[in-house]
Amino acid sequence: MRIPALLTLASLLVVATPAAAQPKPEAVLTTKGYQAAVNVLDRDHDRLVAEIIKLTEIPAPPFKEAARAKAYAEMLREAGLADVEIDEEGNAMGVYRGTGPAGGPMVMIAAHLDTVFPEGTPIKVRREGTRLSAPGIGDDTRGLAVLLSYARAMKESGIKVRQDIVFVGNVGEEGPGDLRGVRYLLTKGKYKDRVKSFFSMDGTDASRIVVGGVGSKRYRITYKGPGGHSYGAFGLVNPMVAMSQTVVDFYKIPVPTKPKATYSASVTGGGTSVNSIPNEVFMEFDMRSENREELAKVEKAFLAIVQKSVEGENAARSTKEGAVSADVKLIGDRPAGETASTQQIVRNAEAIVRAKGLTPKPSFSSTDSNMPMSLGIPAVTIGSGGVGDRSHSLDEWIDVEKSKSLEGASIGLGILLATAGMQ
Repeated sequence: MRIPALLTLASLLVVATPAAAQPKPEAVLTTKGYQAAVNVLDRDHDRLVAEIIKLTEIPAPPFKEAARAKAYAEMLREAGLADVEIDEEGNAMGVYRGTGPAGGPMVMIAAHLDTVFPEGTPIKVRREGTRLSAPGIGDDTRGLAVLLSYARAMKESGIKVRQDIVFVGNVGEEGPGDLRGVRYLLTKGKYKDRVKSFFSMDGTDASRIVVGGVGSKRYRITYKGPGGHSYGAFGLVNPMVAMSQTVVDFYKIPVPTKPKATYSASVTGGGTSVNSIPNEVFMEFDMRSENREELAKVEKAFLAIVQKSVEGENAARSTKEGAVSADVKLIGDRPAGETASTQQIVRNAEAIVRAKGLTPKPSFSSTDSNMPMSLGIPAVTIGSGGVGDRSHSLDEWIDVEKSKSLEGASIGLGILLATAGMQ
């Protein structure tokens, strides 16, 4: 049946009008509220630097972030946020109230509290001009301090947004933490059904927009056998051989370059003495990919190799004192995911970065955004501004020279306000 031309035109107008009325994301940058907030960031830059130093010098090794979380919660409270708390997983958070209905959609912005450095690592910030050096100062302590500066600047400037914004210092982003903080927030936390947009602030480069989450599977395989004297028990099965064969065959797994997939045999240990057949050895393995299907293929191939290596050793040598076995333990499971370029959160980020004179750099990485991406929540990871390098090393550093520091921080603020619906 032919549709009348008039009806068709009317229908098009109904569909087109809302899109046409949608303001451009970069319009946020011209508002009095945003400009007033940036002026507050400028005025309070020394406070930002002081808070970076303060937080950095509170150790936050994996699974021991409580002291830093307590301090951060108090700082969120001082910034004027509502409902400040530390949840059961250890995440510290507070809410900037929007004008929308209670219980409505919410934006979450998070920086992680934990660092990679073990308990006992000396942490004292060294300052040389505008350069600050200390373990964890850039990854991700600067991000934590920038979020505080946003909350204060928005409060002082009287900025109104439609959606509530929950500011979070989360636990468990690094290594063995396995995204436990954000995993809890989005699957069990009190706001889990309200978060419709998610930002992770991690790293310094304000032009980098992480739109894809590199997934990973990490295993610790413990190979066990009867053990024995290296001379007297020669001929018995040796778990070291099974482990070695696993590594050799592991590195024969073919993987694509696009979507990229990788693997690594990373940590090993065990044995009794140089003159003993070991009764137990272990190795840790890491597999990653931008694509969950490719990651699953590598994982499946790896597990088959472990089993084949054990069977091969038991067939090659004597099992009269016992056979070789493999204890397979999953120690890390970061889901892969991606936020499409058509999602408003990505469009907002790219538009603000361009409006600030930079070129957006979409990328894939492994960050807290992996979790919301895997759950279908639009998410990106953005930089906190300034420059830095040597992340995860004892000589990690950032530069807090004011112009670059503020330039980057103001970009993130613009992206956040555009996404939360600044009024």
